[in-house]
Amino acid sequence: MTQQTLKADGASLTLYLNGPQWQGKLAATIGNLSIRNPEAGAALLAEALARVRDAGRDRVLGPMDGSTWNSYRFVSESDGSRPFLLEPTNAPEAPKIFANAGFVPVARYFSARLVLADADLAPPAATDAFRVAPWDGTDPEGLFREVFALSLDSFARNAFYTPITEDAFLAMYRPLMPMMRRDLIFLARRPDGRLAGYLFAIPNYAEGLDTRTVILKTYASLEKGAGRHLVHACHAAARALGFAAMIHALIHDDNLSAERSRREGGQVFRRYDLLGLRWDV
Repeated sequence: MTQQTLKADGASLTLYLNGPQWQGKLAATIGNLSIRNPEAGAALLAEALARVRDAGRDRVLGPMDGSTWNSYRFVSESDGSRPFLLEPTNAPEAPKIFANAGFVPVARYFSARLVLADADLAPPAATDAFRVAPWDGTDPEGLFREVFALSLDSFARNAFYTPITEDAFLAMYRPLMPMMRRDLIFLARRPDGRLAGYLFAIPNYAEGLDTRTVILKTYASLEKGAGRHLVHACHAAARALGFAAMIHALIHDDNLSAERSRREGGQVFRRYDLLGLRWDV
């Protein structure tokens, strides 16, 4: 079996033997963690690692629910604020359990909070390469099929990337569609109508329906400069809609958007680690 769920009194996890490539070799991943008893969690992790080695894998990533399309990363630093909508969470003891088993950080991420009143809303230089506009709200399935095709191309160069099927992608996003506001979804289209980039933002409903915080959840582009135009459009729209703050969510430390968030005044309030363990070194 390539996917195995292990349970004990006070802990459970899922082992995925066929995870993403890590430095050119297939890695297993460990995710879907529930650790209520640290001792049970440590014993269950040891059992999972034994199964990884028995299967002939010499590297494992965690926490990761099979791939980066699903939940992954531990919280490593926090200002103590409550989790935002769709943010990964974990038991406080979990990172130490993994560290004691030999795991070390292999990728780092952060979330930053931007006060929209302080944001620089000067528009980027005009371009004829694409036009940015909010989604008109029509044909959501068609939109997400376009987004899927662009995502496969845009994310393919990311570390730990694994492709998924269109059906799996749509199944992930359908539950989010009722929560999304079309005035917080922006599309960059080339003159011929082809999608050049997209941005999804969503109110932080973890604070309630009257939240004044919006989350910049995902954006991707294939055209140089489209990302900057999309983010500017989102900042301007969110402020006009009465939101006070925006969360730049779950950004890789080395991503171009990390530097953009810092320039725009984003203040880091949470950091995250993806951990890895190798036996071939």
